[in-house]
Amino acid sequence: MKSPYNFIVKPIKGKRYNNTKTIGGMEFIVNTSEEESKFSNRHATVIETPLGYIGKIKIGDTLIVHHNVFKFYNDIKGNRKSGKSFFKDDLFFVDDEQFYLYKQDGQWYSHDRYCFVRPIEVLDSFIDKSCKHEPLMGEMVYPNDYLKSQDVKPGDRVGFSPESEYEFIIDGETLYRVFDHQITMEV
Repeated sequence: MKSPYNFIVKPIKGKRYNNTKTIGGMEFIVNTSEEESKFSNRHATVIETPLGYIGKIKIGDTLIVHHNVFKFYNDIKGNRKSGKSFFKDDLFFVDDEQFYLYKQDGQWYSHDRYCFVRPIEVLDSFIDKSCKHEPLMGEMVYPNDYLKSQDVKPGDRVGFSPESEYEFIIDGETLYRVFDHQITMEV
């Protein structure tokens, strides 16, 4: 079974939400809201590639997907429904713009116009900054092909536009997804 235009994926661990935590061998639910995007599962396994697809992604790769792919929602009458990405059982359609990163053979790669930046600690300055991370700056972790062509490498310190960072947890680490055109400078 193949889709003409979409990848067919399933959520990793078969769960639509990452809203549990295991403490002392017991599993606890830490959030019951289906609207909270922070707890949506964003990790998917590729079951099938689109018909005629000739790109880099293969069956079995892991994708980092948009938070709405696996979510439930309530319709106008309050009935619980799956979103537009739902296909059947635990299978979902994902188009080329609904994923940002893919893992192949143990290595992550940025997809399309996206890159991933690690937030950095607040830098010492004369200005009092009451925040956890330095605003609008970070360390490049997964540059895309365009940024690589501009000689931006993993480990480079970069600046990015305001309101451009979209937080993800990748391998237990907080990273920001940023569009490549929102990377404003290499510091």
